[in-house]
Amino acid sequence: MSENSSQKGDFLSNLGKVYTWYTGGFAAFVLVLAVLEQMGVPNRIIGYLFVFLTIGVYALIGYLSRTAQVSEYYVAGRRVPAFYNGMATGSDWMSAASFIGMAGTLYLLGFDGLAFVLGWTGGYVLVAILLAPYLRKFGAYTVPDFLGARYGGNFARFCGVIVLMSASFTYVVAQIFGTGIIASRFLGISFELAVFVGLAGILVCSMLGGMRAVTWTQVAQYIILIIAYLIPVVLLSAKVTGVPIPQLMYGQAIDQIEMLRATKEALAGAPSHITPFQTYDPLNFFGLIFCLMVGTASLPHILMRYFTTPSVRDARKSVAWSLFFIFLLYFTAPAYAAFAKLEVFTNVIGSQIADLPNWVRIWSDIGLVRVNDANADGILQFREFVINADAIVLATPEIAGLPYVIAGLVAAGGLAAALSTADGLLLAIANALSHDIYYRMIDPNANTKRRLVVARILLICVAIVAAYVASTRPAGILAMVAWAFSIAASGLFPALVMGVWWKRTTTAGAVAGMIVGYGVCLFYLIGTQYYGMPLWFGVRNISCGLFGIPAAFLTTWVVSMMTPEPSKDMQDFVESIRTPRGGVRMAGGEKAPE
Repeated sequence: MSENSSQKGDFLSNLGKVYTWYTGGFAAFVLVLAVLEQMGVPNRIIGYLFVFLTIGVYALIGYLSRTAQVSEYYVAGRRVPAFYNGMATGSDWMSAASFIGMAGTLYLLGFDGLAFVLGWTGGYVLVAILLAPYLRKFGAYTVPDFLGARYGGNFARFCGVIVLMSASFTYVVAQIFGTGIIASRFLGISFELAVFVGLAGILVCSMLGGMRAVTWTQVAQYIILIIAYLIPVVLLSAKVTGVPIPQLMYGQAIDQIEMLRATKEALAGAPSHITPFQTYDPLNFFGLIFCLMVGTASLPHILMRYFTTPSVRDARKSVAWSLFFIFLLYFTAPAYAAFAKLEVFTNVIGSQIADLPNWVRIWSDIGLVRVNDANADGILQFREFVINADAIVLATPEIAGLPYVIAGLVAAGGLAAALSTADGLLLAIANALSHDIYYRMIDPNANTKRRLVVARILLICVAIVAAYVASTRPAGILAMVAWAFSIAASGLFPALVMGVWWKRTTTAGAVAGMIVGYGVCLFYLIGTQYYGMPLWFGVRNISCGLFGIPAAFLTTWVVSMMTPEPSKDMQDFVESIRTPRGGVRMAGGEKAPE
């Protein structure tokens, strides 16, 4: 055994100790900053320490995990245990949309915001049942790898890359947007500059070590983000109800919110937090759930995570762990929204505008809070106070008057969420371009060094373009993320699912389905968002997959029935992928990459 292999074995066998020490070290770091705050250290210094030291830790992990081996770069050598892969997947999944945007959306929409919770959580059921074990058994490096082998050619692979890039690029812009908000608030710099500061942290984590570095960094990031998310709402629950279990006690907060709406004059016009279909009608509510569920099972950077497990069985276990780690945050998000809204309704709405707390001015400078004294009476009414959904989670510690170190902790958690997802997305894009386009289609004889150099150069280029787009503030985080889900669902889900579960699916059918589904979805999204095109049946464009997904399925079926069925070898291959037992295999009898 080589020295390098021995070191990997030692590392894998000591994962529990490594991350226990890491968690303890982070807790000690937070306590030290809390002491420094009490000693009078300025808030800005504490903010800088939180942002730069946490990014520094991620960068160190990325550096220590650097690799020049192709299998390590693309799939982490398929050595990641299910528990840690589940944690890394949870981190990959807990994007800025989940950490920053979800509770804010529940704050603003109340019941209707549950569409995001239900859609995103339910999507993992589809992943577990329909795709993850079977794609792992195939033994590929990327989603386009599966499409290229299953549908026998580079055109299907190329179509998959186009959809992958469109969805992942839209998604990564949202993550960089989130890092820009955090860096702008806690470093005191302009948003346009802050997005590039956040980008530097993203690149350091993902560029050197590929999937190997990103995997172990994401485990570290999950630990920080879940601690950062839970602590403020636990403190608020203890403050309001006397019980530090917000997931069980936020019903009391909702009762108080509804009582304030009925009795507090300044809250006239505030919508109910529990009445359904105030923002989304039933069609849009359930349509959004459907698009988010199907999109979850189609996102390449999520499906890539299951290529890193040691076996097919571990892929299944990894999905279960993923659901558990995601559940911890999603089960808490409604409580976060309720306690944050109660604080605002109690301590902000109805206050003298001249006496509003300092956090209102700070977040107003960033553009996420707006106060308008329309009545000129000096008292803040509900309709005169506008807070962006992206500000709720980050601002709640300040809204509730918690120590600034808690605000810095939440910023570190939000940064971890955005960085972890951006790492995975950029890697998915760069891997698709370097592996599926450059290596598979342009230069099959490229050596390992050249392939990794190309992957890293492309990663940097894509990241810079994404940061530029994010700096233009194209939309809110949640809207951009929802678009990405619909794009992925429309372009990839039918080809993936039918490729596994219907042996009769032909190359022509799959390619036609990808083109039609992707085209319909993009046409509706761009037309309604930028050119004033009327909505079809009143469906909002965040659910544009409602048209693309059925169009793709129908096209794939019709064209497949009109074209000659796949060869017997291919149908046997598909049958073998669906068999629970047995080793990893690839089409054409190739040895699966390990």
